Amino acid sequence: MTQTNTKAGFVALIGRPNAGKSTLLNSLLGEKIAMVSQKANATRKRSNAIVMHGKAQIIFVDTPGLHEREKLLNKFMLEEAMRAMGDADLILYLAPVTDSIENYERFLALNDGKVKHIVALTKVDQVSQEKLLKKISLYNHLSDHFEALIPVAIPKKLSHTHLLDVVASLLPNSPYLYDPDDLTSELVRDIYAGFIQEAIFAKVSDEVPYESDVLIEKIIEEGKVDKIFAKIILQKESQKPIVIGKGGESIKRIGKYARAKIEELSEKQCFLDLEVVVKKNWSKDKEYLKEAGYTQ
Repeated sequence: MTQTNTKAGFVALIGRPNAGKSTLLNSLLGEKIAMVSQKANATRKRSNAIVMHGKAQIIFVDTPGLHEREKLLNKFMLEEAMRAMGDADLILYLAPVTDSIENYERFLALNDGKVKHIVALTKVDQVSQEKLLKKISLYNHLSDHFEALIPVAIPKKLSHTHLLDVVASLLPNSPYLYDPDDLTSELVRDIYAGFIQEAIFAKVSDEVPYESDVLIEKIIEEGKVDKIFAKIILQKESQKPIVIGKGGESIKRIGKYARAKIEELSEKQCFLDLEVVVKKNWSKDKEYLKEAGYTQ
């Protein structure tokens, strides 16, 4: 697209697990496209949201949380975050106000000044003004490293306009990279898979959600109804009755939760067929991870 006097660029959302990256992404977009969970490390792959702000097109890239794990899947997740940092025009580092500043110092070591960044101090609505000011003063000692420090209360959207103003000012002059009417460049099947995975995190307890994956087999669009056929992949046979539940109650709850999220986004009725299958130790299987899009 040939635009004049416009800005466009990629902004990586970086932070520890549960820093609020996916929640902020959905809030800035005004639509839910990224899965959200109270459990850590729910986000496994990069996803993006296209936010138009004035004459700027901001492509926010959601990423897995920065963490240290040895499992093959966790290594992929960390690599996803690192790649997003390296590819970005700007990093928005999310730092919960209750966190130790040591997390930010570890991020500084990873970034090593390669990509300019903003610090978004999140969850500020959960602490007193006194505690907020104390935390801001700690970050101010490191102000040579960041472009701006912005307190953010995600549910209240108190600072979104200011945040977007600052982000836009730091992006390069560029024609728009996507159609301004687009919300994301993600495939619909990946968004829907994320909603089903979110449902598993919300409706199944213990270790099962972390050892599950979702593959969309096919989507059939028929007028006012979308038919979605998906597989829930588990690592152990013992997990299958937990996900299905007595009389199918658990899988029904998962389906109801996911279907509501899908219908809210698509604005159409959804028929959702969920099949539960076991692929032993899939998270350690290089071939499966490649097939599922986790590795090249």
